[in-house]
Amino acid sequence: MLRRGVFALLCCLWPAFARGDAVLTGWMTNPALDEVSGMAASRAHPGVLWVENDSGNPADVYAVSPGGSLLATLHVDGVPNIDWEDFASFDLDGRHYLLVSDAGDNGGIRKTLALHVFEEPTELRDAHVKPAWSIAFRWPDGPRDCEAVAVDARTASVLLVTKKRVPAQLFRLPLRPTPGGMATAELLGTLNGIPQPTPDEIAAAPHYAKYLSQVTAIDLAPDRGSMAVLTYRRAYLYRRAPNEDWAQAVAHAPVQLSFGWLPQAEALAFARDGRSVYISGEHLPAPIMQVDLPASH
Repeated sequence: MLRRGVFALLCCLWPAFARGDAVLTGWMTNPALDEVSGMAASRAHPGVLWVENDSGNPADVYAVSPGGSLLATLHVDGVPNIDWEDFASFDLDGRHYLLVSDAGDNGGIRKTLALHVFEEPTELRDAHVKPAWSIAFRWPDGPRDCEAVAVDARTASVLLVTKKRVPAQLFRLPLRPTPGGMATAELLGTLNGIPQPTPDEIAAAPHYAKYLSQVTAIDLAPDRGSMAVLTYRRAYLYRRAPNEDWAQAVAHAPVQLSFGWLPQAEALAFARDGRSVYISGEHLPAPIMQVDLPASH
């Protein structure tokens, strides 16, 4: 009864929290979706989003509508959910794939991490899937927390952005497993232009202010022309010129995207047409926001 009352209150108050070009498309209310920390737009099913929960939850991924309805559940056989923190979709060799990143490390203690890739099913129904391949990896200089991953299939690369380092660091891994079975992430550069908490914000909330600018998700536009980056407070769009690599792109000043108030924003995905991004987060009921992107000049 309490949850139903909170949901009704949020629905009434939401217009006061939304800002800019953000539009509320729906709410996730199913109890199975109570810690959504990653999102990816389906390549096989137009208008469908895939989401996953973080640590302490089953090794399941979920298909949802932009309105928040649960459409299907996939159990990923043979791999644990140690700390799943982001999700990516991509096409390779004419097939549609999903990648789940098991790279969360709040305590900074994990020596090895993993990315699991499995083929997206052609039918939206509850099922079991097995990874087509997994990528075991480590950081070059010791543990760190990472909740943001994207796939650049054209360069056969996985891009990862760290969470707690300032400035946030961009790393790369090969999309396929490496000989010997253990890859080492390669540092590419750092993200420019993500504002850190102000002295006033730190004074007002010293415990929580430090989290505001931490990166919780990334995604690449379908045309590879931009990278969207999510923090707990805002999202940012880095444009990439045709002759630039991703390290050069994130060195530019980004375009800031506002989505209003959202509790623990941790999930972001480009829409399939590349003209907007979807944003959501942990805690039920979880709103799904769609933010239109500014036209490039």
